[in-house]
Amino acid sequence: MGKTIIEKILGGHAGKEVSAGGIIEFSIDVRAARDFGGANVVKNLKDNCLGVDDPKKTFFTFDCNPGGSDQKYATNQQLCRQYARETGINLYDIQTGIGTHNAIDCGLVGPGDTFVSTDSHANIMGAIGAFGQGMGDVDIAQAFAYGKVWFKVPKSVRVMLKGKPGANAAAKDIALRMLQVLGANGLLGYSAEVYGDAVFGLTLDERITISSLATEMGGIILFFTPNDEVLKHYEAASGKRATRVAADADAEYESEIGIDVNGLEPLISRPGHPEDVIRVAEVAGLKVDSCFIGSCTNGRMEDLRCAAEILKGRKVAPGVVLKIVPATAAIYRAALEEGLIDIFVKSGALIGNPGCAGCAEGQIGQNGPGEVTVSTGNRNFAGKQGKGQVYLASPQTVAATAVSGIITTADAIPEKPVIFKPAKAKTGSAAGAISGAEAGATGTGVCATKAAQKPESGKPTAVGGRAWVIPVDNIDTDMIFHNRYLQITKLSEMGQYTFDNLKGWEDFAKRAKPGDIIVAAKNFGAGSSRQQAVDCFKALGISVIVAESFGAIYERNAINAGFPIMTARMPEGFVANGDAIRVDFESGRIENLNSKKSASGEKFSELQMKIYKRGGLLS
Repeated sequence: MGKTIIEKILGGHAGKEVSAGGIIEFSIDVRAARDFGGANVVKNLKDNCLGVDDPKKTFFTFDCNPGGSDQKYATNQQLCRQYARETGINLYDIQTGIGTHNAIDCGLVGPGDTFVSTDSHANIMGAIGAFGQGMGDVDIAQAFAYGKVWFKVPKSVRVMLKGKPGANAAAKDIALRMLQVLGANGLLGYSAEVYGDAVFGLTLDERITISSLATEMGGIILFFTPNDEVLKHYEAASGKRATRVAADADAEYESEIGIDVNGLEPLISRPGHPEDVIRVAEVAGLKVDSCFIGSCTNGRMEDLRCAAEILKGRKVAPGVVLKIVPATAAIYRAALEEGLIDIFVKSGALIGNPGCAGCAEGQIGQNGPGEVTVSTGNRNFAGKQGKGQVYLASPQTVAATAVSGIITTADAIPEKPVIFKPAKAKTGSAAGAISGAEAGATGTGVCATKAAQKPESGKPTAVGGRAWVIPVDNIDTDMIFHNRYLQITKLSEMGQYTFDNLKGWEDFAKRAKPGDIIVAAKNFGAGSSRQQAVDCFKALGISVIVAESFGAIYERNAINAGFPIMTARMPEGFVANGDAIRVDFESGRIENLNSKKSASGEKFSELQMKIYKRGGLLS
């Protein structure tokens, strides 16, 4: 039987043949930590008296706060710089741009390679036929120290893009169409390979755009078979010969999903849910306050060229702010040399230094309460890009909207921008700024702390407690532990912020008690790779989270932290808020002690139980 792309790559790095469902340990070609996760990675290494396996394969990439404008981020960045100097780790500092894009453009990662990072969009590597995965701080510390990680080989699906998109449709529109069909968890737990008539001719930049939304579809990764452009790009950047990675003709797939893109029109995602996608025409004419072009999804050279073509000779509409952030320093320089930056400046746009932007607090791209933004980003969860409303669209749609003052497409720009007369002034006070929590302790490598923090013996294999039933699908990590608190590294300080961005559950942290059990719905923990979204529950003393399914990265983070989670689809009405329930990790049995009824979940795997009893992967 033939092998899928992911089976080939992981098998080659595990040194043996692998199949879906198997739990393996495999080598990592490139290991990276960003500025928000890097400090915790260093702390984990020092607290556990661990070194760095291979500094040449190990990187820090500062792209979350590339301006170094936040004191807490600046503290973490400097801590990572110092550790890099001590160990010889490679550093891509604040002026270089998005780490995943530099990994591709600098030839660090090529087709068939493996890459892990604290960036939840590390699976963007699927664009070049490489394995990439976002992981939490514990996982990345393991990769830094040993050059290997464990992984459950996922099942694979084939996604067939059928037909030819319309002339005005961009790669972002194809990605949004996939989100529209697949939803937030349509690829949950799967590796997907993308095929179709239009696929092989997609440029590298277009492949990056589509692959960058794998996480939003719930997927492990979206793979493209490398074409000639991808191979030549890697060879020019690395000086090495590229290998074309492809699935075998007789590879076995879980299913094939057909997605019709024939005659595709420009699409847009409505605020709050990336998968809530409609035609731009359905919201055309809506007033906007700001526009953003950039992010790991659309900060590439081709994206900037498309925007410049629309902005040339035009001005950003009065009352609208347009923010543009190139993905990397190299792209910024190329745009400068090509005259694109001049076009942007003359149009009235604000140009930011290279980096992620938008997705993290303190960067260009955030918006305020009541603000309507159209963005090229990949996430518009509540609070992710600010307190306002965020629509997701292509660079062409965003540029057209910026000069029009209203949501529109590139072929429907009005002769004059739409200017809205100011409403009668109202008095009122501005919302107070929310200050971030104090930065946690930085890694100071005290071996004595490890001895003092050994896990207690005889950890229970079954727990009982009061149930908190949260019947909300796709609870993402920003709802669990918002990105404004990412600088926190002290476990004891994390619990108080749990669910403070989840509507209806903002007071959870004040009401929860040690031993309580959370019963959640589908795709719990979707979104980013932040470890704090697990650790905040540990801080509160939550004994276990039972959910219908978990986000792929979140599941790993919980297991690696030694925090109990269980997947279970319980009968409707099986448990209500406040019921006393008991969860057995060894058998998967769940008992409602009030009703005397029982249900079955997935018992802990041998690996999960081993890590749990040890108190965590690094213990």
